[in-house]
Amino acid sequence: MSPEKYLLDWQTSQTNAESISPLLGQLYRQKGVEVLMFGKQIVNTSVIDIVKSHRLSRRYTGSELSPAQTLPLIQALSTLDLSPCRVDIGQLAHSYWSNNEDEANISDYLQTALLESLNSSQSVETRDVVLYGFGRIGRLLARLLVEKSGQGYPLRLKAIVVRGGKGGDLEKRASLLRRDSVHGPFNGSITVDEKRKAIIVNGNYIQVIYANSPADVDYTTFGIHNALVVDNTGMWRDREGLSQHLGCNGSEKVLLTAPGKGDLKNVVFGVNESEIQEDDTIVSAASCTTNAITPILKAINDKYGIDSGHIETVHSFTNDQNLIDNFHSGERRGRSASLNMVLTSTGAAKAVAKALPELSGKLTGNAIRVPTPNVSMAVANLNLNSVAEKDELNAYLRDMALNSPLSGQIDYTESTEIVSCDIVGSRHAGVVDGAATIAQDKRCVLYIWYDNEFGYSCQVVHCMEQMMGVRYKTYPEVK
Repeated sequence: MSPEKYLLDWQTSQTNAESISPLLGQLYRQKGVEVLMFGKQIVNTSVIDIVKSHRLSRRYTGSELSPAQTLPLIQALSTLDLSPCRVDIGQLAHSYWSNNEDEANISDYLQTALLESLNSSQSVETRDVVLYGFGRIGRLLARLLVEKSGQGYPLRLKAIVVRGGKGGDLEKRASLLRRDSVHGPFNGSITVDEKRKAIIVNGNYIQVIYANSPADVDYTTFGIHNALVVDNTGMWRDREGLSQHLGCNGSEKVLLTAPGKGDLKNVVFGVNESEIQEDDTIVSAASCTTNAITPILKAINDKYGIDSGHIETVHSFTNDQNLIDNFHSGERRGRSASLNMVLTSTGAAKAVAKALPELSGKLTGNAIRVPTPNVSMAVANLNLNSVAEKDELNAYLRDMALNSPLSGQIDYTESTEIVSCDIVGSRHAGVVDGAATIAQDKRCVLYIWYDNEFGYSCQVVHCMEQMMGVRYKTYPEVK
């Protein structure tokens, strides 16, 4: 190919992506149809990101897919009368062009592939959400909920509850949502209504409620009813403490963004979300590490069987640690997080058994906190019940990342240049580093990256949807 052809091809792809972008927005806002590219969201992304997302086809299918091939499918998609759903246009386009040479059959193909979602009378009932706490996870949940807000998405962020209320507090809360040192600037507009103590985010009116405890709050005075309260403070982790939220007028259910204690259900979405029943009022979304490793451990156990194993977590420091040496009630955690690797304990390995009982008693775990602000890694050293060969094992995990019910939780990379910063913003619970996989006889070592803030927040949103009965089908369906 001539040097000039490279630039011409790029400009053509960019032009087609510019045509794709408004169609994606219209599909989402007007019909509630979320378009994906091999499992990755492309709604509200830039034109360049749309072009780049097409390169994923080489990883999963071994062949190139261009915006010129997906554009006619998306154009046809926009003409269909669809109920809210998720459509993986990458997989549909790959399947279509593998069996067709022109665009003549696109409409018939899509109508067959999306039959169950056509002409559906499914109604959308909005449900109120309250974020109790507005720290690292709370602000990322706010970003995700605002990003998803549209005609077909029923969860509405109506309020956040925080302590404080002194002069300038509201503007500072808004500023922390607007700018983030790890995740970058907020994609949109944020304004402050000082008089009504509210933040308006991309048109979403979010009431800021100042309270020192759940007992101080009456949500109905703010027009909030039957709300899901997402407690991301970590102050209470058992049923008794979290039940305080249920005593507030206007609240209906509670989701904890930390491992739950006692008889609370610890849910890792993709693995055991079916345990959430309609009458469950308090549920835990487990921890970021448990969410990262459990789907992958399930995949390995399903195919090879896990006899035993050890999970070592290399985890970014958190606000629980001290920036410089100071008193801390926890062992070693008083030492400077920015200067030291800090050996500590983790309950993630044991917590796996709550979501995946067949691994009960088979795993041990430990953790090392390291001087990075975000993105962690779990090293899973596993003894298997059957022989595993590296290429076969990686091929299986790559397939699980695309063609399985766990595709929303598991991502896969074979790049030999990936480092932690490259995982910031990953929407998957865990990313298998295939280049680092070790397999010998009945033993394997897996290296699993995860954005312990954003990836975990995406899992929390999935749990929120499950608790409030908001689950849409993804096409093409995976079995």
